[in-house]
Order: sequence, then C-alpha cells, then structure tokens
Amino acid sequence: MAETVHSPIVTYASMLSLLAFCPPFVILLWYTMVHQDGSVTKTFGYFWENGVQGLIDIWPRPSMIAWKIIFCYGAFEAALQLLLPGRRVEGPISPSGNRPVYKANGLAAYFVTLATYLGLWWFGIFNPAIVYDHLGEIFSALIFGSLIFCVLLYIKGHVAPSSSDSGSCGNLIIDFYWGMELYPRIGKNFDIKVFTNCRFGMMSWAVLAVTYCIKQYEINGKVSDSMLVNTILMLVYVTKFFWWEAGYWNTMDIAHDRAGFYICWGCLVWVPSVYTSPGMYLVNHPVELGTQLAIYILVAGILCIYINYDCDRQRQEFRRTNGKCSVWGRAPSKIVASYTTTSGETKSSLLLTSGWWGLARHFHYVPEILSAFFWTVPALFDNFLAYFYVIFLTILLFDRAKRDDDRCRSKYGKYWKLYCEKVKYRIIPGIY
Repeated sequence: MAETVHSPIVTYASMLSLLAFCPPFVILLWYTMVHQDGSVTKTFGYFWENGVQGLIDIWPRPSMIAWKIIFCYGAFEAALQLLLPGRRVEGPISPSGNRPVYKANGLAAYFVTLATYLGLWWFGIFNPAIVYDHLGEIFSALIFGSLIFCVLLYIKGHVAPSSSDSGSCGNLIIDFYWGMELYPRIGKNFDIKVFTNCRFGMMSWAVLAVTYCIKQYEINGKVSDSMLVNTILMLVYVTKFFWWEAGYWNTMDIAHDRAGFYICWGCLVWVPSVYTSPGMYLVNHPVELGTQLAIYILVAGILCIYINYDCDRQRQEFRRTNGKCSVWGRAPSKIVASYTTTSGETKSSLLLTSGWWGLARHFHYVPEILSAFFWTVPALFDNFLAYFYVIFLTILLFDRAKRDDDRCRSKYGKYWKLYCEKVKYRIIPGIY
C-alpha cells in the first residue's frame, strides 16, 4: 500500500477529513465564485444566517442535462483513448515486477477534443456557455457519480484485480481512499487511471478554460486581456502535459499511487472544479491589465511552463539513454542505485544529480507553482479566493515531495542518503 509520511493518527484523520469536506468544498467554491462575487465574507454571512440548511439549499441537484454533458464528454474521451492511433510506450517496472504498456495518443486526443468543441460552437451545434450555466449541477453530478465510481474500483480491486500490483491493507477506509489497484484496466487495453487522470481530468481543464473564455465573450461581447492571458497560459500548460503524457506515466500519480478516492475522485472532480477556478472567477470579474502588463505576465508564465517541461524532459532523456546523454552541454553527473523488488529481484536505477536536478531534488515544482501564480495573477488582488488553487498546489507539491523522498529513502537506502548529500535541497535551492 501507499506509504505514509505522517503519524498513523494524523494520516487517518486527514483521510477522513478529505473524504468528508472535499465534496462540499467544491460546491462552496463554485457558489462563492459564481453567486457571491468570489467573496468568502459574503458566503460566510450567508451561512451565519442559514446554517447547515443553507448548504442544502445552495447545493445544485444533478440535472439530466448535467448527466448528458458528462456522459457525452466521458464517452467521447474514452472512444478517443481506445481508437486513436499512438506509439507503444512501456511504463516503469512496478514493485511486483510488472511493466504496464500504454498507447501514447494523448496529444492527438487533446487536439481532436478542442477542435470538436470549438467546431460545435462555431457551427451553432452546441453552445459551450451551456456548460457554464449548468456548472453547479455538473459539479454536483461529478461528486456523486465519482464516489460511486470509486466504490466500483474498490469492489473490482477485491474481486477482479487487473494485475498482481493490488491488495488490501485490511482497513476499508484506507483501501477506499488510497485504492486497491496500481494499474486497474477494463479488458486488456483500457487503462482506468489514464482515463481518469489524463483524458477526463486534464482534458476537462482545457475544455473548461475555453468554456469560461466563451462565456465571458457572450456576457460582455468581448474577452478581457486578463481572461486571454489566463486561458492561453492554462492551454499552454495542458498542451505541455499532453505533449509529455508518456513521461507523466512514470510519475508518482501513475507509478506509485493506487486508483482510489485520492487520485481518481481528485482527477474526476477536483481538477475540473478547483484547477480551473481562476478562470471561473474571471468570467464575471473581467480585469483590463493593459497590453504591457498582460504581455509581461504571459511571457513570465510561458517561461515557467517551459522550465517545468524542460526539467521533466531532461530527466526523461537521461532515463531513456541510460545516462548516455548531454545535460546542459556536458556529461551528466549520476548515482547508480540498486534496490530490491517485492519479489526479491535486485535491480538498479540511475539518479540524476546535475542540470535542473542538481539544483534540488524536486526543483520542477518551483516553476509549476509559479506557472499557476502567473495564470491567476491576471485577476489581480481584489479577491484572495482566486488564489486558492495556487495555495492548494503549493501544499500538494510540498507534501508530494516529502512522500516521494520517504518512498525513495525506503527503496534505495544508503544510495538515497548519498544522493541527498549531493543534492541537498528538497525543492527550493538554498532554502528548502
């Protein structure tokens, strides 16, 4: 099962809190952004007067149109995942010695999705503003539908696991939260985590970014420069993600975190609601930055996204060539680390200690957090709720860095200690 980096009591309390509070928070965020001008004070005042009944009153009931939108979108993305051609990609060897095989067609699916969505709007077949107008109902349907989906994943993990990388820790809540299977599939070719994380979650980020832009145009007859900067930067980031999707399959999300509430519900609900929230706020709060400031923010954001991409590209190229590549114009510095799989087999990995990865063990999180800041800052500072995603992302990545360090320390032992002596900082060079 997934390793914990906090005490068992803290870990258990955190799981129960997230299970209990994440679903209503999604609705509260949407309600505050859309109906209370992004003002936490106004929302607090509403609940001060109405109590728990107030939450029941504002919680949108999942409508038939919401279910139809979700079903059509999900079915379309599943079809693209299965049918579009793509090169064969092997994932990393799992703790049980399995090596998953994927079809890398994410970038094609991304462009087909955006072209289809914009085409439906352009030719008057479907107005994306309808998605915004029913956003609360869609989020509500996703909350309940995804909880049922996670229950089905839990049952599948017990009765029909897809590989030997599965199992129970004996605690129902922990199994449900962290998941039972590392690589759950339907049949041989439909990878569930690729669907939830990439084709539904990340794809919805781009679709909703475009939706918010179109909705603002429908309301005001124009798109503000702040919305343009926000939308362009988010689309550049998601484009980068799908360009690099095969690399994502080597990350902690896919290769180490099992398919449970934490990953799957998060990608199905949290990504489309929270990750897109700066754009959701800007729909009704257009800000005119002026050409110069808009360009400065846009360039800074694109630079951060590029650095984040180049960090991942550098490590991916290092792994692909087994260390026989150039890093910043010279031979890479590395540590050869051996480890033992759960089946008792001894294997080795190369740990890169130069280039971006010589600055800090998780330096790539710095430009990722800054990218989020730059696509949020067009909202300026009238309302701090627009920055919730930046704050959340910072906490998430710092916690993920600690979990990854602890996992690697357990996996590599003395080699990880040597690595940490060579690359001293966890995330921020010279500071942390």
